[in-house]
Amino acid sequence: MPIKGVKHFHLAGFIILLLAIRVAAVEVSCGAAVNSLIPCGPFLIGAGEAQPGERCCQSAQELKRMATTTTMRRSLCRCLEQAGPSFGVNPGQAVRLLSMCKLLDINIPISAAYNCNLIP
Repeated sequence: MPIKGVKHFHLAGFIILLLAIRVAAVEVSCGAAVNSLIPCGPFLIGAGEAQPGERCCQSAQELKRMATTTTMRRSLCRCLEQAGPSFGVNPGQAVRLLSMCKLLDINIPISAAYNCNLIP
């Protein structure tokens, strides 16, 4: 005969696990976002490349797949806002990347002064 308290403990643990999975599913991994832009590094820091390469644009398209909800877009915005300066990203190049790789519909402004909570 199972102990009643243990049964409730397992149920509570299962519910916590489901909630953790749900939270993980709605947030964008900043590491994954930054990794998707590695091929764009030389372009983003302005290291001589006049335009992003095909591999860069293909990799940057991953951002679009990551940002399917408002919560995900806001999370991605915060990530890029924090990570960009630490990698020496030129904000003008970041804006050009969105345009040149046809990512304008991603609805994530590239500006350190932008309030990510305003993203729809």
